[in-house]
Amino acid sequence: MEDAAAAAALAASESSVRRPKRSRVSDGFGAGRSRSNGSVGEKADQTSLGEDQQSQEDLDQGSVDGSFDDFDDVGPKTKKRGTIPARKENNEQSLIDVIKYNGKLITPASAVKRWFERYESNSKSALVELLMMLFEACGTKYQLKADTLDETNVDDVVVALVNYARKGQVEDLYSSKHKELKNFKENLVLFWDSLVTECQNGPLFDQISFEKCMDYVIALSCTPPRVYRQVASLVGLQLVTSFITVAKALGGQRETTQRQLNAEKKKRSDGPRVESLNKRLSMTHEKITMIEEMMRKIFTGLFMHRYRDIDPDIRMSCIKSLGIWIVSYPSLFLQDLYLKYLGWTLNDKSAGVRKTSILALQNLYEVDDNVPSLGLFTERFCNRMVELADDIDVSVAVSAIGLLKQLLRHQLLADDLLGPLYDLLIDEPPAIRRAIGELVYDHLIAQKFSSSQSGSTGEDNGSSEVHLGRMLQILREFATDPILITYVIDDVWDDMKAMKDWKCIISMLLDENPMIELTDVDATNLVRLLCASAKKAVGEKIVPATDNRKQYYTKAQKESLEHNRREITSAMMKNYPQLLRKFLADKAKVSSLVEMIVHLKLELYSLKRQEQNFRTVVQLIKDAFFKHGEKDTLRSCIKALMFCSAESQGELQDFVQSKLKELENVLMVKLKFAIKEAEVGDDEYSLLVNLKRLYELQLATCVSNERVYEDLAAILRNLKNIDDEVVGFLLLNMFLHVAWCLHSIDNENPSEASVSFLLSKRNTLFKQLEHYLHTLLEEREGKNRSLLTSRVSLD
Repeated sequence: MEDAAAAAALAASESSVRRPKRSRVSDGFGAGRSRSNGSVGEKADQTSLGEDQQSQEDLDQGSVDGSFDDFDDVGPKTKKRGTIPARKENNEQSLIDVIKYNGKLITPASAVKRWFERYESNSKSALVELLMMLFEACGTKYQLKADTLDETNVDDVVVALVNYARKGQVEDLYSSKHKELKNFKENLVLFWDSLVTECQNGPLFDQISFEKCMDYVIALSCTPPRVYRQVASLVGLQLVTSFITVAKALGGQRETTQRQLNAEKKKRSDGPRVESLNKRLSMTHEKITMIEEMMRKIFTGLFMHRYRDIDPDIRMSCIKSLGIWIVSYPSLFLQDLYLKYLGWTLNDKSAGVRKTSILALQNLYEVDDNVPSLGLFTERFCNRMVELADDIDVSVAVSAIGLLKQLLRHQLLADDLLGPLYDLLIDEPPAIRRAIGELVYDHLIAQKFSSSQSGSTGEDNGSSEVHLGRMLQILREFATDPILITYVIDDVWDDMKAMKDWKCIISMLLDENPMIELTDVDATNLVRLLCASAKKAVGEKIVPATDNRKQYYTKAQKESLEHNRREITSAMMKNYPQLLRKFLADKAKVSSLVEMIVHLKLELYSLKRQEQNFRTVVQLIKDAFFKHGEKDTLRSCIKALMFCSAESQGELQDFVQSKLKELENVLMVKLKFAIKEAEVGDDEYSLLVNLKRLYELQLATCVSNERVYEDLAAILRNLKNIDDEVVGFLLLNMFLHVAWCLHSIDNENPSEASVSFLLSKRNTLFKQLEHYLHTLLEEREGKNRSLLTSRVSLD
């Protein structure tokens, strides 16, 4: 058996793995869960779902019988293949050559049918041919003789084949990378499926040929050479799948015969017709019983050992096949005796196996008729299903969330189990947040899984107001952190159409519906939702991307984004001034509202003759700039005005530029007045606020007032004991002024006067920086450095 390092390397090579959370406890399964919740498939719980001789510990280790350990390390060595032998005529090609090179000849009309004809003429010779093909598919050869086939012991043959592998006399066709063998596995599966179909009216039920084949398949699946187990498992699992197809056809025949018999008995109680139907019904039932016994034989002899094989691919194939069997033939497999294996493998150390088990369960719960039979299974394993939503592997977690949605649809999951899931709304991987967002929308907003709503299709439950109201209830839980609110909005946005109902959102904010009353917290969150949703609609990201790749859009996507921009503009155009007036003084809302204008298509204001509304909005944004002193609001106002200055046209552009110049002039007046107040010893708050405004303005554009630099320098020279924050913004504004002066110099032909002017301002700034650096270090020697000290040092 591979050692721990090999197993770890194998697990690492599988699907995408994400960083485990700090709260996650590693338990050796590769999945984030706590052992205190109980390990799925513990021995005590195996009894509740049916006795089984394999312990859960074996499953967790993914082991095979101990006798395989040393042998698997050596493994069968793959021989190098020579040139492909020259193709023979179709009717001369051996079965293995057909499977290796000519899959198109497998269909019942060709290779399989010819084998069946040979079987009818000489059954033992054809059976030997079939078995030898099985050995060759495993990569080795063994000569069987038709006349001694009955006396040949299966175990003796298998031991000989194992010895061949021990000597390295094996050609690994299963894992070969040769181009001509790329369809080997598919062809092998197709051959056995076609064989079962062709033989369903003959050898399949003679209890000789297929019994012998199953004996060899089961024996080979339990051997140490991995390639033998891989091929035998592939064949054995496909046989059960093909048997199910035949059994379903027979079941349909049995139902038809039973209906005919019932109808005939109503006419007469006996007679040749009744006797014939009874005989046919009995024969059909006998065939179904026989083929179900064949399924059980392979399940017991092959599946029950290989579902815990050391090879994760074999484990995955077993679980995938079991899921198919249960869905396609529930009359036999939909019972706890078989279901428990899907539950146990939810703990498999391989992410691929865990995901395969989850997908199999999804297919089960998808069929409503299966749910009543899944009651005990669901009760036992639902906690594990919830834990898998936070699996260390992203693809497993996303699949598990999809499974939980199905449990909710059938009301099989208690709400108190969902609490930890909602924390994943702010998880790191976008795929998980998106999956949880879909679940939150379906369960909490649209309430698709609510029994009280399941029979209601009224417009009220699906209206935008109702959905937005439920969304606001969710956002209240994150009201103290706008960033988390943005994450939640991003997660749910794709599913929630109400977030794109711009008119409804605006109507709710303007209190136009007397039936809806928003609290201040709800109004704040609704404004945030409006702005974030608008950003998403025009193609901007509202949550930091996991990579820095530039987003590219197709022509259709660009047209869709442009359509969204027009829709938002049409909805906002007449109501935007009202929204700004209502919330102009509210610092929690005004920043997002002001920034909404950058998502609008400004040319529509002219096309729809709404120029006055545009002018009003620009004036209100200018007013908001002087009404607030917080960075976010100031920055939003400057961003909005600069956008309008660049994107508007004609007279509207001239209007915006004049308002920007007016804003600069008013700011200079306010700043000079604040400086005078500071010089006479009044409160420095007004000076600080206007310095912040000047800083945000200078970050976006050059302030042409040359006198302002000297005024700022004079404050630093003349006033003592100024607040550190004020000093910091004085220096920042002086730095930006020097930077804009440098930017304005012609690089190719700089004038001597402009360079001299720049150097003079730079020297003034450096003197002030040097002064504050030495002064602050002397005053605070031996103490913690202040913010100003750090800022000056960095500058």
